[in-house]
Amino acid sequence: MEPLKVGDRRVLERHEFPALFRALEGKGYRVVGPTVRDGAIVYDYLSGVDDLPIGWTDRQGGGTYRLERRNDRALFGYTVGPFAWKKFLYPPRERLWTANRTADSFVVTPEPTQGPPLAFFGMRACELAGVAIQDRVFLGGPVVDPGYAARRRRVLRIAVQCGQAGATCFCASMGTGPGVRAGGADIILTELLNGHRHHFLVEVGTPEGADVLAGVPLEPPAEDDNSRAQALVSATAASMGRTMNTDGIHDLLMKNLDHPRWEIVAKRCLSCTNCTMVCPTCFCSNQEEVPNLSVDTVERWRRWDSCFNLGLTEMHGQAVRKSGLSRYRQWLTHKLATWHDQFGTSGCVGCGRCITWCPVGIDLTEEVAAIRTAPTAPATSEAKT
Repeated sequence: MEPLKVGDRRVLERHEFPALFRALEGKGYRVVGPTVRDGAIVYDYLSGVDDLPIGWTDRQGGGTYRLERRNDRALFGYTVGPFAWKKFLYPPRERLWTANRTADSFVVTPEPTQGPPLAFFGMRACELAGVAIQDRVFLGGPVVDPGYAARRRRVLRIAVQCGQAGATCFCASMGTGPGVRAGGADIILTELLNGHRHHFLVEVGTPEGADVLAGVPLEPPAEDDNSRAQALVSATAASMGRTMNTDGIHDLLMKNLDHPRWEIVAKRCLSCTNCTMVCPTCFCSNQEEVPNLSVDTVERWRRWDSCFNLGLTEMHGQAVRKSGLSRYRQWLTHKLATWHDQFGTSGCVGCGRCITWCPVGIDLTEEVAAIRTAPTAPATSEAKT
């Protein structure tokens, strides 16, 4: 068989699937992917195919998440869990540098950024879009984040086409899925189950992906494999659990900063930060210096923060956004409107995590729809705080 090139499609039988893991390990990659832990499907380091959520699916809704058994042995028969891939590129807690005292000053040593290459195994289209958005945040500006850049260079993206949509998914509305775009990943898999046959349509996305697949036993696809894969993605797109009308959404939100809907949602919001923690694109952080007891060594640490935390915008001892209303409004308008001004794209990929993992089931698609139904409403006193 001729060497693989970008755009080629082949078939990998289920019983040969471990060969893909072996090929990744042979290239020095440490595999990160979905696994079942603590009642959810999360991303963690995998030792082999048996660590995948074989035969599991998830049922999601506003404020609800449950794992259920499928009636087959699908490896990727779920949507998305509580963790996004950002925790491997932009860690929740990270030491940035260490300063050691000298006779009359300090010597600052940046944190080493070396590490093994990672294979992100099982990325969905919306998650690929989330990584691309964070690339703009951390790599696209005048100052590049060195830790993120170093980790991002070492990542191989192995995507899986979505075979089902969750009740909180709306990626089709955001133009981020459910189908993985050509070139959007290094390797693209479509899981096909047909009676007793279980196999994967494999598409080569980049030369790096072709290099890995060169050591995997692949076969030419059957005549109907491509059409079945396309039909699967089309069916997923048609079964989205949520929709969002994004036409003119920037101006819609920015012209309705005093809409009474903000007060209605603020009465439900707990400011728990769940939505920002599970979001694949949120990047708020805080930094602090931690000295040792002798004050001859100081470390600077960065940790995730949230625009829902009262202290995030504290200036001169006072919080800028004192009300829950103003903090929720900041999150939603930034995500869907001013993110465009900053980075040229929406900050939302339609994964639905913020809806699923909100304890009170606040649904941003409902909030946008409510404002669109009755725009340019009169101001309230609290909306101005």
